[in-house]
Amino acid sequence: MKQVITVLLFVFVTNANLAQSIEVCKTCPISTLKDGIAQAKDFDTIIVKKGLYKEYNISVNKPVKIIGIDYPVIDGELKGEIITVISDNVTIDGLNIINVGNSYIEDYAALRIKNSKHFLIQNLILEKLFFGIYIEKSRDGKIFHNKIIGEAIEEYNSGNGIQLWYSKNIHIEHNFVQRVRDGIYLEFSDDCLIKNNVSALNVRYGLHFMFSNDDTYEDNIFENNGAGVAVMFSRRIKMYRNIFKENWGTASYGLLLKEINDGQIEGNTFSNNTIGINVEGSNRINYKNNTFENNGWAIKVKGACYANIFTENNFLYNSFDIAYNSKVNDNEFDKNYWSSYTGYDLDKNGIGDIPYRPVKLFSYIVNRTPETIILLRSMFIDIIDFSEKVSPVFTPDDLLDNNPKMQRLTW
Repeated sequence: MKQVITVLLFVFVTNANLAQSIEVCKTCPISTLKDGIAQAKDFDTIIVKKGLYKEYNISVNKPVKIIGIDYPVIDGELKGEIITVISDNVTIDGLNIINVGNSYIEDYAALRIKNSKHFLIQNLILEKLFFGIYIEKSRDGKIFHNKIIGEAIEEYNSGNGIQLWYSKNIHIEHNFVQRVRDGIYLEFSDDCLIKNNVSALNVRYGLHFMFSNDDTYEDNIFENNGAGVAVMFSRRIKMYRNIFKENWGTASYGLLLKEINDGQIEGNTFSNNTIGINVEGSNRINYKNNTFENNGWAIKVKGACYANIFTENNFLYNSFDIAYNSKVNDNEFDKNYWSSYTGYDLDKNGIGDIPYRPVKLFSYIVNRTPETIILLRSMFIDIIDFSEKVSPVFTPDDLLDNNPKMQRLTW
């Protein structure tokens, strides 16, 4: 075994020592990126100087580094996919890739990584695109510091900014994505980290999970999208310290959870969304240290949600804090701060002496007859909410926060 390791180390060091740089420029002997790749040997570095290179269907079929100087423009002239990586150990850094072809049969991308491992994609500017970065059946890669700007208007004729399909252990950090269909999309992709990205002004979702497990997204901003984030049919997703804001519309929300189990939602901020979190068929999720502020609904529970725990969250000035469509409650609310709580604290321990009932009768009525929302600020609504609080008939009688905090929580 030691002999095998020694041989492999010798081969790697030898290849690294033999690696050379190849220069590509409009006046160089090698004037196209395709020719640079063709003439490169394994582990060479291809230096692409500033200029306009009209190329597409560029195949990177060997382990190389492609480094752009002063953001050379790779122009696909709307003819198809521009760069496809089919090798392990590839780095692409510092290119401006524009004019990806559109197709309703093939998902053309500015850059596709296919069946590859140990890749690094960074410092790219992608514009006038269909799909931006498409990761397909690949693993152990990094996507850092890229700027992806689309021109999407409708879902049917647009692609996603960063898409992962059947991939694993991908690290996506410090990317800026806007005006595409979904800013970041994961399907059948596990053990990924999505961190410090900004996804805004996208047609559908800022971030979209489907059938993906054990992923983490943290410290991202999802702003002014068709809807913020959708996490669907996935398990053990961790969501930490993200900001969901200004996601407005008749079918919009900061976060959609559908058929999600065993997740963590902690330290996030939901502000100025139609619905902060829209939940359906999701179980055993811990909601902790989140702030819900100035939303239409802070949390809307549509049913089949069991054993969830909501603790030490702030609910601030939402039109409705919690909406339920059932009288059955198997979830726990404890030690949250509610701005609409009107109880008292005679023993001065920071916890209200009277339990808080967060589900109002009017939210139950609006769920069934949306047009009644026009009565939101009327005195009649205050009266029926008070009567329901005194003697619950339509709302879950056991949905109570027995330890409501008297002051806004800070962490």
